[in-house]
Amino acid sequence: MLSPDPFQLPRKPRAVVFDLDGTLIDSEALVLEAYIAATGRFGLPFTHEQFLTLVGQHRAATEQKLAEYFGAGFPLPKFFDAVTAHIGDGVAPLKAGALDLIDELERRETPFALATSSGPGWVGKHFEAHDLGRRFHAVVTRDDVKNGKPHPEPYLMAATLLGFDPADILAIEDSPTGVRSALAAGMMTVMTPDLIQPDDDIRGRVLHVAASLGDVLNIIRA
Repeated sequence: MLSPDPFQLPRKPRAVVFDLDGTLIDSEALVLEAYIAATGRFGLPFTHEQFLTLVGQHRAATEQKLAEYFGAGFPLPKFFDAVTAHIGDGVAPLKAGALDLIDELERRETPFALATSSGPGWVGKHFEAHDLGRRFHAVVTRDDVKNGKPHPEPYLMAATLLGFDPADILAIEDSPTGVRSALAAGMMTVMTPDLIQPDDDIRGRVLHVAASLGDVLNIIRA
């Protein structure tokens, strides 16, 4: 039985928007391994610290950062092809508590959507593997927006698709970049940290820092 979380939301959310990587699926370790393998093919080192600067970023920001690390001539298309090849058919597992939380939202008839910096292929692969496609009311990928996180556009688009005011929607994010996107959109925002712990600025801006999706489930039930 889950223990109660003392935090309570300021109002009942009319909808929920999830991030994907590091929030719903435990994918960061899988992607980190692929990045290290891909850069190794070009004889270049890649560190965990460098990877953390990419977490939650949209594709253009990631490409810019990689160019800073490895030079303007770094062959980005070949690098991403190598990342994809290394991952192959690999699928990241769901984060602990994800299905319980989704089940509870459906029981309460609270619609939920996805707002992710990942592409539609990555999303589709994991939605199929975990049978999530039929459950989400809307999906926003990096291909659906002009401005990726930390810009608010992904979350604003999700709110539009759900048909609710952003202020009445709960956003669940794992990274500071995603948190800033959700906050800029005006959503109630809870952080479930994965690889990056929140600094004092993020802690002061989010409604709550939850240890897990199980804790978010407690909050929803409260």
